Amino acid sequence: MSEALISLQQVTMQFEAQRVLHAIDLDIQRGQTVGIIGESGCGKTVLLKLIIGLLRPTVGRVIFDGKDLTKLSERELTRQRLRFGFLFQGAALFDSLSVYDNVAFGLRAQGRKSEAEIRELVCNRIQEVGLPLSVLDKKPAELSGGMKKRVGLARALALDPEVMLYDEPTTGLDPIMTDVINELILQTRRRRPVTSIIVTHEMKTVNKVSDRVVMLYPLSRLKPGEPQILFDGTPEQLRACADPRVRQFIEGEARDRLQELATKA
Repeated sequence: MSEALISLQQVTMQFEAQRVLHAIDLDIQRGQTVGIIGESGCGKTVLLKLIIGLLRPTVGRVIFDGKDLTKLSERELTRQRLRFGFLFQGAALFDSLSVYDNVAFGLRAQGRKSEAEIRELVCNRIQEVGLPLSVLDKKPAELSGGMKKRVGLARALALDPEVMLYDEPTTGLDPIMTDVINELILQTRRRRPVTSIIVTHEMKTVNKVSDRVVMLYPLSRLKPGEPQILFDGTPEQLRACADPRVRQFIEGEARDRLQELATKA
């Protein structure tokens, strides 16, 4: 197998006394679409932020395309981040800017294209995510949740990234709009050679768009010495996994967790 595009090596992340990730070893190959699943609070979003260099691990190394992100200067780290597109959980649009200016923001920051070239790219990306050009003059407050997600995706794709990171891309959306976002993720992969990492609770998204699934488990619920990555395999293997903790999550059943949560409260 070729050298991984992204490699987390014995990565531990701790915020003061709270350890969120422990001794994570994870290689992601170029062109893969990886779904990251697990209960709330198990470190999924923290994992994304480590991959893009927004956080530095307490222990361990994050390697991107042969470079150790933990050893790069802030300037070099910024250069590497431009190779990523990030669709944040709430789309993270700038409320005071129009849709056009939101999508154009990263392109202008790069300073490599004329305003005419930027306009053409913005229009192409907006249409690519299934929105009419009439939305370009609107502010985010005038858009539905699904439209905001698609504008956020257009903004990320405008930079033609090598890696797309999706943080809960379908949260808060109805079933139809959820499937629209899933189709756009698939469409993005078909149109350009992109490596995708998707943090999600939505099993339909996992099954539809992922070719590999990684499940994290909360550290507080592991026995001493147990690895935090509970499962790593294909969606087909996930559906057949016999581990009761995996089955509980993918089937969405509380079982003994209700009593456990009540005890902790």
